[in-house]
Amino acid sequence: MHNYQDILQKLQQLELKLRYELLLITKDISPDASPLAHAAALGDVIDYLSQVKLTNTDLFARLMKLDAALCQLDLGLYGLCSDCEMDIETSRLQQDPTEQRCSNCQQKYLNEHRLELRLNH
Repeated sequence: MHNYQDILQKLQQLELKLRYELLLITKDISPDASPLAHAAALGDVIDYLSQVKLTNTDLFARLMKLDAALCQLDLGLYGLCSDCEMDIETSRLQQDPTEQRCSNCQQKYLNEHRLELRLNH
């Protein structure tokens, strides 16, 4: 169904792009973060963003999805919905190789999240 090497290459290209974004964001916050953005393990990068209070950023969310996709690929679970465990549509994975949900579960998630937002305000 999915070619491991092709998926890995797409995820690695995305990781390079996200690490570059991290470098741009952190250069003003912490000049010593450059080695972290270049060579640190992805988990260490995520931990660093937590330490500097950047967990509410889009970059943090994308790094978390990337980390999950890489783990799923290693475990042989890539392309399975994290909610229903059915196959995620190929078109969704082509659009975003870090996608975690099939379209049905994503819609349910968005509906539930909207309700949570209304209850919080």
